[in-house]
Amino acid sequence: MSSSGPCKTVLAGAIPKSLLAEVIADLRNLDNAPRLHGYLANTDPAARMYADWSAKTCRENGFDFTLHEVEREDLEDEIRHANIDDSVDGMIVYYPVFDTRRDQTLQWTVSMFKDVEGLSPQLISNMYQNIRFLDPPMNARKSILPCTPLAIIKILEYLQIYNTFLDYGKRLFGRRITVINRSEVVGRPLAALLTNDGAEVYSVDITGVQHFSRGSGLKKQKHEVRDMDGWSLEQCLPISDVVVSGVPNEAYKVPTHLIREGAVCINFSSEKNFTPDVKERAAIYVPAIGKVTILILLRNLLRLAQNRPHTNGTR
Repeated sequence: MSSSGPCKTVLAGAIPKSLLAEVIADLRNLDNAPRLHGYLANTDPAARMYADWSAKTCRENGFDFTLHEVEREDLEDEIRHANIDDSVDGMIVYYPVFDTRRDQTLQWTVSMFKDVEGLSPQLISNMYQNIRFLDPPMNARKSILPCTPLAIIKILEYLQIYNTFLDYGKRLFGRRITVINRSEVVGRPLAALLTNDGAEVYSVDITGVQHFSRGSGLKKQKHEVRDMDGWSLEQCLPISDVVVSGVPNEAYKVPTHLIREGAVCINFSSEKNFTPDVKERAAIYVPAIGKVTILILLRNLLRLAQNRPHTNGTR
């Protein structure tokens, strides 16, 4: 952690230590190291870097990792085979593959019992419905959440934005958060998760602003969404305690002058969405989250291994 004026810059490497300790402790209780299989079917340098990073982090922390480099037209068959392969605990696909709606088809093909990214339909539905377990009412098997949104949640917990005096599901009560990005992989799930935990969220995209809320006094179990006609960052940023931005465009920058003084600012895009003068207004600035995301991936893999029934090798 370093400082510039009143602002603290928090690097992602400083955050995961307690999470890693939890993961390592749970890992010791398993008979075998969980096995993650990665699927790379593109030439995107960022995807290759993520795959290499996954391999390094897995092996450094006692997890097994196998990378499959496949032709993209063969990928769906590879996934279907892995779904029924008992030697595979979890799988991750490095997107984009086709960079079209076909990528969503691939996400839907991955078995929810092996989906380390939390992107399969039932897991996404559980998240939006605020259902936290796969086996109610027993509640022994936790539902898997998407890695990047969950990493941002863990960062906010580390920064003590969550009020631990309140019950689970209410710990962001009173917080207003702007999320700039409404992709189906990160931005919209993040808005839902933050709202499930009690925040009011302004979800901003090129199509406009949506307000995510569980109603006055958090009376609703799941969030509801309404369009904020005529709203833009000019209305959202000055009233937000936290600003999270992930626009994958080097030309895009969050307008610093609109940020509320003392806000927490988090960048999750590979492009820097905040300019250096953000430190003149923010209380805390997190410039990148990659190291936390990778650790959440391991945590999800561990959950998948813990969730697996070990009776006859079947699901």
